Amino acid sequence: MRILGIETSTMTGSVALMDEERLIAEYTLNLRETHTSRLMPAIDRILKDASLTLKDLDGIAVSLGPGSFTGLRIGIATAKGLAQGLNIPIVGIPTLDGLAFNLFHCKDLICPILDARKGEVYCALYRNRKRLTKHMACEPNELLKKIALRVKGQGSRAIFLGDGIEVYGDLIKKKLGKKAVFAPKARRLPSASSIAELGLRKLRGKKKSELSTLKPIYVRAPVER
Repeated sequence: MRILGIETSTMTGSVALMDEERLIAEYTLNLRETHTSRLMPAIDRILKDASLTLKDLDGIAVSLGPGSFTGLRIGIATAKGLAQGLNIPIVGIPTLDGLAFNLFHCKDLICPILDARKGEVYCALYRNRKRLTKHMACEPNELLKKIALRVKGQGSRAIFLGDGIEVYGDLIKKKLGKKAVFAPKARRLPSASSIAELGLRKLRGKKKSELSTLKPIYVRAPVER
């Protein structure tokens, strides 16, 4: 099975091609440019560079949020349109789940945080490949209090990733000190390859297409950004 992954939940736009054996290609662009103007060209380019066409796709996985309302709307609408036109299955993957998957083998507490504006972050907590909390929108101080209770033990720490680090990195270090570690920049942002791999696993588990049920995860009332 060959799958296309689409990630547009933040300003970082990403598309990836993956099959059962390997990551074929991934394009990521972390620039303040709308996904409207760059998503389809990116899909066209990655297929062309991989010597493939849309007809070579067997499935699509798309990031569901939480994140930018506009970005999610563009990504999901594009993914649905392609899946319907090609008559191939589509599945959705929560953005925070995909982001945590960037650190798949990490044994520490994993905390992806995305800037939700209005003084809040989108977040969830993960450990040992399992999500421990619901997807949340909360104030950073509230989140850090929850994390502090979970990393009390010696040698325990929390690994942060996501664009929320750019906004709240200093606060995180102030509140948690050495208990807080920031993921490497290359693993810090949402990745279409993670969305693709999780989608591939979902489809391999004989999950049905989610074309009729797919919808964004907003966590709170959507705000244009």
